[in-house]
Amino acid sequence: MTTYLACLGTRPEIIKMAPLHRELKLRGHRVVVLHTGQHAEVAEVLYRFFDMGPDLRLALERRTPRLGDLTALLLEGVDRLVDETQPDVVLVQGDTTSALVGALSGYYNDKPVAHIEAGLRTGTREPFPEEKNRELIARLAHWHFAPTARTRDNLLREGIADACISVVGNTVIDAARWTQERLQTNASSAPSVLSSGLSSVVPAMVAEFLDQQINQRLLLVTAHRRENWGDPIRNIATAIGQLLAAHGDLVVVWPLHPNPAVSQAVRPVIDALPDDLRQRVCLTEPMDYPALISLLQRCYFTLTDSGGIQEEASALRRPVLIARDSTERQELVEAGGAVLVGTDIRRMVTEAARLLRDDRAYRSMQLESSPFGDGHTAQHIADRLCTVD
Repeated sequence: MTTYLACLGTRPEIIKMAPLHRELKLRGHRVVVLHTGQHAEVAEVLYRFFDMGPDLRLALERRTPRLGDLTALLLEGVDRLVDETQPDVVLVQGDTTSALVGALSGYYNDKPVAHIEAGLRTGTREPFPEEKNRELIARLAHWHFAPTARTRDNLLREGIADACISVVGNTVIDAARWTQERLQTNASSAPSVLSSGLSSVVPAMVAEFLDQQINQRLLLVTAHRRENWGDPIRNIATAIGQLLAAHGDLVVVWPLHPNPAVSQAVRPVIDALPDDLRQRVCLTEPMDYPALISLLQRCYFTLTDSGGIQEEASALRRPVLIARDSTERQELVEAGGAVLVGTDIRRMVTEAARLLRDDRAYRSMQLESSPFGDGHTAQHIADRLCTVD
């Protein structure tokens, strides 16, 4: 039996590690989940939903919002727990500070590191600091589980040995499809009383809002990236107002990220809309994962700067407008399932209007299959890891 230590701190990491956690345990291995303390409230809900611990926790007491302070605190705590648990393998996912620190702690303790979702690159400084975290983790990991051929090529260009890279897809597709199936099972055993057909996992305020808008088309908006704080995210809110004014059958649900920089930019713009438009926007607290998947199934399309939403939407055949100037998930753009619109108001409004007015354009963005995997990525990763056992 191999002992794996999964170092996790944020919502996306938990979602994307859950399928591998489940698969490794099914194969009889021990998976120790270390939660590094970020996204505390959201994280607890996810851990319960996926039935995955955590087994260890850091009491993260940040002194300042500086990234250096966060990294130092995490490194001290994670390094100590890696030394105490002595795992055979350290698992890290994605591009967070938790992932970087987990990889560095594994390296310091001479434990091989497996990087899930390896090789994503924009080739620019953005997103900050995620792009640099990815590059640094690549210098530390032993196994590089790349989602696509493009991400494999990125790693090869950086000198990573081909034998250490496996193209396996992205575990987020596994997680989205597993959650979709679970929601459908729950709905069939306990049908929703809402005419909108939304699962009961959606917060009551949102469900009631959409139940009153049953014949309207839903735009799901999410935005949180650091590079979009300030004017860019205000531009997104302004574009939403223009779209509502031009399309009477459109409604918007926007779960606001908990960082005050987001809500303080968005709320004044939305609150200043005329009453008839403001009533067609639902600004809500962050949603848990089942609720978000339920909304993705219900929405017409999504406008987002989130990498995870880009992937999940592709699994559910929903068009994506990406509110960024670049994406490390270019495969979705090339496949026709997404358009990079940045945060230019005119560009966002134009591309959204095209989807709302042109059925052919809309259908062309509903991909038959996701470029990010077949829904069995966790099995592919476990096959490779267990071969080494």
